[in-house]
Amino acid sequence: MEKNWKIRQSGSKIQVQQLSQALNIHEVLASLLIQRGIKTILDAQAFFEPKLENLHDPFLMKDMDKAISRLNKAIKNQEKILVYGDYDVDGTTSVALVYSFLRDIYIESKLDYYIPDRYSQGYGISVQGVEYAADNNFTLVIALDCGIKAVEKVQMAKKRGVDFIICDHHTAGDVIPDAVAVLDPKRNDCDYPFKHLSGCGVGFKMLQAYIADNKIPAYTLEPYLDLLCVSIASDIVPIVGENRILAHFGLQQLIHNPSPGLKSILQVSNLDNKSITISDIVFKIGPRINAAGRMESGRKSVDLLISRAEENSFQIMNELNTFNDERKNLDRNITTEALDFLEFNQDFASRKTTVLYKPDWHKGVIGIVASRLIETYYRPTVILTESNGMATGSARTVEGYDIYQAIESCSDLLENFGGHTYAAGLTMKIENVPEFIRRFEAFVERTIKLEQLTPIIEVDAIINLSDITADFYKDLKRFAPFGPENMLPVFVTRNLTDYGTGRVVGKNADHMKLELMQNDSSSLRMPAIGFNMSEFFEIIAQRIPFNLCYSIVENEFRGRTSLQLMMRDIKIA
Repeated sequence: MEKNWKIRQSGSKIQVQQLSQALNIHEVLASLLIQRGIKTILDAQAFFEPKLENLHDPFLMKDMDKAISRLNKAIKNQEKILVYGDYDVDGTTSVALVYSFLRDIYIESKLDYYIPDRYSQGYGISVQGVEYAADNNFTLVIALDCGIKAVEKVQMAKKRGVDFIICDHHTAGDVIPDAVAVLDPKRNDCDYPFKHLSGCGVGFKMLQAYIADNKIPAYTLEPYLDLLCVSIASDIVPIVGENRILAHFGLQQLIHNPSPGLKSILQVSNLDNKSITISDIVFKIGPRINAAGRMESGRKSVDLLISRAEENSFQIMNELNTFNDERKNLDRNITTEALDFLEFNQDFASRKTTVLYKPDWHKGVIGIVASRLIETYYRPTVILTESNGMATGSARTVEGYDIYQAIESCSDLLENFGGHTYAAGLTMKIENVPEFIRRFEAFVERTIKLEQLTPIIEVDAIINLSDITADFYKDLKRFAPFGPENMLPVFVTRNLTDYGTGRVVGKNADHMKLELMQNDSSSLRMPAIGFNMSEFFEIIAQRIPFNLCYSIVENEFRGRTSLQLMMRDIKIA
């Protein structure tokens, strides 16, 4: 697929030079800071040296005082507390974090946790969940990563004597549930300074407020930061502001002292005793946690994450690994089936959207399939299947296009929907699917810009191979943790050729390894790897000069670490 390279603007030359000199870093790196809104020495110091004391006061969040008052009352009166969360990574880590903390300070027999079944209950607070709380004499439910639209369910709970504290981060509807407290920085009436917390992050802020109110030392929460970091990475929230601080310290916790449950995941993922990145969490840790909710029950993931014994953790982890293997097979098979269908149905070629419905597709993987299809057909995508007599689906979108708004435009056809700009879930009557496909396509066609239908690679700077030194990379690493709004920098270098040692690699010869030189100068050669880029090899082998878009990474091999270029795209010079 053709990609557009968009070169970011750097700061003014004077600004770049001043910051470069003051911080003793390469001008290219000073420019990267300015692109990220970091223009002063003080801002740069805060960026390069995150501190937990720079987190915002949790009581700035609307309803936080009410939430803590109710939690204090429940603990004082020895009420039964149910910790409730969604079945994905953010939901299960949220439940594990809050439950583990409460278990350490409260009576364990007065606590329980609840994860709704993806297939029989669906996303968010369910009728069955409310009934479970009421029937088992829970008087307080702490709902995490869900609840902001559960107006009727909260009302139902209230009638049965069950109070709710909602900790959510999704977009609020017109009506806020009548809960004891609704913590959500995205509420229009909430002045909390940072709007991009994960659901687990909102739960963490509640615990931060609780320990402050009860004069418990702040370091008490540090052991739980590994769970929070996993949620931040897996939920793809911006890694700026508070999320950057929390992710930084969460990664340290994950590397040096992970909980038994997460330690077992690190070991089966071959990440134990290694320097872990946000990308490692997204592609290796998160999918294993998600697998239980996709294939059986998200409760199994919470069982793992709250486990205190390593032996028990490994037993549960083996089950999750089996689920993950099953999930991979389903994901691969359904993606292939969907791609084949699109290829042989030419009426899809001119559309601005992809919406597919097949009743027997597995509900647990349709979100992954939607993302996979965007890699081939770059346009807003909804994948639907049948569940409990309804068409239910997951939506994903392209850079810069608000899928939530497009789905909301069809709300009269839907039984329920929720999500945010880049991902959403929806449910409708099966007979409404054809009209939804028509209306969704019409809305997107009216509102999407032509350039949004071509993938864009944001390029941070144009550099030479000679700029890539050990000191350059050492300073570049200080920009981590990388993630949305602070992505791993992407560079372009022009007029490259392969030294002559390049080759295709991989079981199916899909990948390509090169040894690059610039301007035909063999005095400096840089190794490069390009996954799924072997189609470029034939022309590169002819020593035709090209421009390369890439990131700089470390390659560990047999105990030795070296720099290499991770190729993203190639254009013939």
